[in-house]
Amino acid sequence: MALEELRSNKLRTFLSLMGITFGIFCIISVLSTISSMEFAVNNDLKSLGSRTIFIDKWAFGGGPNYPWWKYIKRPSPKYAEMKKLKVKVPDAASIAYLTGTQDVLEYGDELLTNINYYGVTDEFVRIQPISIEAGRYFQPADFDRASNYIVIGNTLATRMFGNPESAVGKLVRLKNEKPAEIIGLIKKVGNSLINVWDYDNSILLPYGFLKQMIRDDNAGPVIMVQGSETMSTVALQDELSGAMRSLRRLSPTQESNFALNDVDTLTKFLEPIFNGMKIGGWAIAALSLVVGMFGVANIMFVTVKERTSQIGLKKAVGAKRRTILSEFLLESAFLCILGGAIGLLAVFALTLIFSTLLSFPVFIPASIIVLAVGICFGVGILAGIIPAIAAARMDPVVAIRTI
Repeated sequence: MALEELRSNKLRTFLSLMGITFGIFCIISVLSTISSMEFAVNNDLKSLGSRTIFIDKWAFGGGPNYPWWKYIKRPSPKYAEMKKLKVKVPDAASIAYLTGTQDVLEYGDELLTNINYYGVTDEFVRIQPISIEAGRYFQPADFDRASNYIVIGNTLATRMFGNPESAVGKLVRLKNEKPAEIIGLIKKVGNSLINVWDYDNSILLPYGFLKQMIRDDNAGPVIMVQGSETMSTVALQDELSGAMRSLRRLSPTQESNFALNDVDTLTKFLEPIFNGMKIGGWAIAALSLVVGMFGVANIMFVTVKERTSQIGLKKAVGAKRRTILSEFLLESAFLCILGGAIGLLAVFALTLIFSTLLSFPVFIPASIIVLAVGICFGVGILAGIIPAIAAARMDPVVAIRTI
């Protein structure tokens, strides 16, 4: 009977549906976008390396209160320190030295600017696995001899040579006109929200080769240390802290002049930001949903008024209060669930559009779908409870007189 009433008043049903549809659309679209963004950011941060500590002069973080004055005078990590850490921290699975800069890439008359250079040591690939599509990766001898070889990103190779696979074997010029041979092509990674490494637009080269073009202190040096699977991040940090303080001969009263950064710290730093975004999204979306709920409540009052005589007849032939109450509550709930389903379909269509426009995939988590259904049912009950109670309490004699 509730569904039949919705079908018999199509325009009224449509107008009521629109309020709930927009409310659910706002809630689901905002929460889905924020959840997708958080998932993409966390995935990008994981690309920094699992169980990996970054020894740097700078600490992860930022913001207006970041004490840059505290870190700027610290010494940069040294290549020699990396070599000594391999002896002092034997429990570490891999230790690599990383430097980087931005400069040009030339081939013939072609010139590309702002190219990421990553100078790496031999164990970098164990911490950051590199997929080679054509050619090869560096061999141990390439690091030992500081060979003028580079491995190029897919997008760079496409921009420079058209066919990316044809880049292998080509001779290019780097910073200060340094010649280099392309020995490998990195498999295309694609867009991401943060682009931590952005391999598609970067080149990798042996650390010793990059050192010929730029001093370590000007290349943002970092020591990357990956712990074994049986070693916790906290234990690894403790060992590294003791080893680095020993290498730099710091007394027990002196503050450490280095930072031990791990991905978990950065993830925890971002958690309150995403939580704040979710609260803001809830506040905006809830306003739309409340407006829709009042619209449904208003329609239900009109419905009860129109069907007063029917209510009187039903009660006269024995219908109980709970029967009348259930009828109007179900009608209100059906209305809200139907509006929510339409809103959910609209969000699904929007995710397909956003996924093509944004640098990260947008999806609707299953938990949010369950939440949407629960909200629709709850809103339906809240919107219809007062009209339903008013209908259930009607005096059958008075109600029949309205015929």
